[in-house]
Amino acid sequence: MNEAGELTAEAVVASCLERIAQREPIVRAWAYLARNAALAEARVFDRAGRRTLLGGAPFGLKDIFDAAAMPATYGSRIYTGWWPPSDASAAALPKAAGGILLGKTITTEFANRHPGPTANPHNPAFTPGGSSSGSAAAVADFMVPLAIGTQTGGSVIRPAAFCGVIGFKPSFGLFPPAGMRINTETLDTVGIMARSVEDIALFRAAMMAIPYEAPTMPQTPPRLGLCRGPHWEDAQPEGRAVLEAAADRLAGAGAKLADTAFPPECADADEIQRILGAFEGLRNHMPELWRHETLLSPGLREHKIEIGRTLTLDQFRAACRAADKARAATREWAGSFDAILTLPAPGQAPRGLASTGSAVFNAPWTQFAMPCLTLPAGKGSEGLPVGIQLVGRRHTDMRLLEVGLWVERTLARGDAL
Repeated sequence: MNEAGELTAEAVVASCLERIAQREPIVRAWAYLARNAALAEARVFDRAGRRTLLGGAPFGLKDIFDAAAMPATYGSRIYTGWWPPSDASAAALPKAAGGILLGKTITTEFANRHPGPTANPHNPAFTPGGSSSGSAAAVADFMVPLAIGTQTGGSVIRPAAFCGVIGFKPSFGLFPPAGMRINTETLDTVGIMARSVEDIALFRAAMMAIPYEAPTMPQTPPRLGLCRGPHWEDAQPEGRAVLEAAADRLAGAGAKLADTAFPPECADADEIQRILGAFEGLRNHMPELWRHETLLSPGLREHKIEIGRTLTLDQFRAACRAADKARAATREWAGSFDAILTLPAPGQAPRGLASTGSAVFNAPWTQFAMPCLTLPAGKGSEGLPVGIQLVGRRHTDMRLLEVGLWVERTLARGDAL
């Protein structure tokens, strides 16, 4: 606090660093912490007395992005000791809005499937999800109020759901990827995490360099399409129970719910995702394959990269055309609702740190380029968070946040599901 009794940026950063000192040995969310630099920047911010969008709030940045004066490993031993000379857009935009970069959060290897050391802050015996593991865990454990991740399949929404925070994946292309280590360029989407929908809206404005517009509660309850999806049989009992209970509560509050399913054009979404990821992944990882193949994880080499070697250009082009048709069909389909209500993950986080969990409830929405928002909505048998996911028509991101605000406040009334 300063002499006027106002909360200062330095006090907030110091509080975050104190929390990290207490919890980081258990959670292991950070690849690098810029303790002294963040405190010094906070002091400069306080002395300047500027009014900015983020107001000196600290944020974490997934270690798949470059940041000047910080190392970048991209989750791989290959890049140990690499210090990029400049900021990625995902680092520069929040800084320009008055945010203070606290450090780099753990990512899986090149934002693929091989996990890092991060544990779920609710119970370290369970995964936090991935690939944005550290970002989700750091926000959930009150180490930082805001964090940035990426999603190629389910790498923002799934870890946010497993850790019990708000995750937002915007419509494809709205958050700039410059300075990010590319995984699959037709799918890679920059996303954000926070602990409230209102904070997501604020952070979104900073990430897009647009004027801030606070989300407002819809004047009438929303129209929601309840989509159990083609992988409903893969959902865990707690996932099904929380989704159904949330649907009942929202309907009881006035929402108009209708059962719905993917359009026929989306029937091959899983295969399309596999082809796009493997074909582009092989080529994007060629710098590492050419010089350091043995330092790549066996899972990346023996699965994604090997699949990529078997695919032809004609197969890739056919998958791109099929994805375009699916996106066009989902734009029309989603226009019938204010949002689609579905699962963000099969259920609570799986036990163990060897896997980051299944992305089958995320990948299609990423492929369809639609905005997604996950909200905590209940708990599983082990006491871990279980979430729900809201999905909007492409480029209706602000409307999705308004519906999300209504859902967040409706579910907050009464006992947890």
